[in-house]
Amino acid sequence: MPGLALHFRSATELGRLLRARKVGAVELLNVCLAQHERHNGAINAIVVSDIARARKAAAAADRRLRAGTPRGPFDGVPMTAKESFDWAGTPSTWGEPRFRDNIASTDAEAISRLTGAGAVIYGKTNVPLMLADWQSYNAIYGTTNNPWDLSRAPGGSSGGSAAALATGMTALEIGSDIGASIRNPAHYCGVYGHKPTYGVVPYKGHLLPGMVQPGDITVAGPLARSARDLATMMRILAGPVGPEARGFRLALPSAAQKSLSEFRVAVMMTDAQSEVDLPVQDLLGWLTQFLGKRVKKLSTTARPAFSTKEAMDVYIALLRSATSRRQSDAEFSVNCAKVAAADPRDDSYLTKMLRAYVLSHRDWLKFNERRHQMRLLWDQFFDDWDVMICPPAASAAFPHDHQGERHERKISVNGKRVATTDQLFWAGYSGCFYLPSTVAPMGLTPDGLPAGVQIIARQYGDFTSIRFAELLEKEYGGFIPPPGY
Repeated sequence: MPGLALHFRSATELGRLLRARKVGAVELLNVCLAQHERHNGAINAIVVSDIARARKAAAAADRRLRAGTPRGPFDGVPMTAKESFDWAGTPSTWGEPRFRDNIASTDAEAISRLTGAGAVIYGKTNVPLMLADWQSYNAIYGTTNNPWDLSRAPGGSSGGSAAALATGMTALEIGSDIGASIRNPAHYCGVYGHKPTYGVVPYKGHLLPGMVQPGDITVAGPLARSARDLATMMRILAGPVGPEARGFRLALPSAAQKSLSEFRVAVMMTDAQSEVDLPVQDLLGWLTQFLGKRVKKLSTTARPAFSTKEAMDVYIALLRSATSRRQSDAEFSVNCAKVAAADPRDDSYLTKMLRAYVLSHRDWLKFNERRHQMRLLWDQFFDDWDVMICPPAASAAFPHDHQGERHERKISVNGKRVATTDQLFWAGYSGCFYLPSTVAPMGLTPDGLPAGVQIIARQYGDFTSIRFAELLEKEYGGFIPPPGY
């Protein structure tokens, strides 16, 4: 990244420049704030800020750096955080007007760990209503646009996070992911994102008012402009908090591989559950050709020993059960009536979602048991393969569409209008089974839109998927700034 403008350098490089006293923390914050001033009006990525507090933190970082006592690798590096993470003194609304006055009294654990390593937070980034869309718009903060094409969505729910990184307004971001909410925006905006193994990054301070227990499947994780930044962030972020920290220690294994030649790679281009647009398939195909001459072993047919249809069904049941606690009593009653009236043979996404919303605990236990059987089948698969690479979503970024409910909307895939919810498959194929997934840029479509590759590794193999992304960044290609920023 040395040839890039300062505001597009990786956070790791910026940290090195700060420690070498080649740039100051206040100076670097001003560089990001200048990008914010120039471009946030059109992008609307950063929706909450406290610049005065950030200037004080940057000045304190400069004092530590002058004294040669940096707090950590990111001391003095500017960061922002997804709006749903608590940052003391600022609102955590999740884009929901009912929570407009939900002002955090403390920082989320993820923010505390990053600022504890010296990162300078100055703002929070936009989300969709209740973090439930692959677009990022809500009645409080408005709509975030994709910096590659303002008429398109930046992804969601960490859409503001990815857009802020892509435009150089920030160097580090923290997001969350239950349905590709880190991976999808990274793919749409051309940056890096890592969905960690379930439970390894603390969720404390990223919960709706009144709740203390994280839901099933959902995780917190990093976004950045470099795979190396993801690895460094994970070393800072991972590990238990609270009562668990009294009895547990986390020891994520380092990646065993030093080069691409040591990797065994399975490739999945598309699937009947969610057909992938040809421009994205083409990019993945070219990457596969590149890897075929360099990796230890490669297969385009190797899969875990269960059907993709079952994987999707189990994921939808558990995903929508996990989000069902957002229902009011009245909504629950209405959904019970709808399910009772539905044809038992109805296999549509909407009906499967409604069934999950009102699922009995007995039936949930059946789905959960099958999930864990399939999780162990994934683990057997990774005895023979180090990573699986596949698309993060069915297409590149799609045009803004705020009409109706998400399950009613369509996107274009290979000349057909298909349900946006089909691409939940690419979120759940790894996410439902607790696996880590890293998204890395792999190039631009003929329309000039970025597309990423999703790199799946075995449970607790976070540094393996990130290492593969690091090697691709070094040997194949990495972050490209969008034109005009």
